[in-house]
Amino acid sequence: MYLLDTSIILELLLDQEKADDVEQLLRETQSGRLHLTEFTLYSLGIILTRRKLQDTFLQALDELLGTGTVRLVRLLVRDMKAVVDASRRFNLDFDDAYQYAAAEKRSLEIVSFDRDFDRTPRGRKTPTEILVR
Repeated sequence: MYLLDTSIILELLLDQEKADDVEQLLRETQSGRLHLTEFTLYSLGIILTRRKLQDTFLQALDELLGTGTVRLVRLLVRDMKAVVDASRRFNLDFDDAYQYAAAEKRSLEIVSFDRDFDRTPRGRKTPTEILVR
């Protein structure tokens, strides 16, 4: 099972270079095996609203979460110690540390274009690496 980092969803929504790989991952991965954090959800809302892409945000919510393609993962206040620990231990910013702690808690593989996860024991996979399995 996989945790999709914010960079993965943005790649698709902003139609960037690797958007086709992300789209293929979403299409070919069994429903319920992909997850994203509540933090990612809010980050997407902030980023897309700043770009005046509110409709894109709402459509993504419907297509990803509304259809059950992706499941939402939430950390609790008591999980924040794990977030801070990951930030300190692996020199991650808060967003990446949150993703890492969520992946640890749920035993998920991180899917990201962000190389910062390479400094962690969990590492990361790109959509292409998952698709060739």
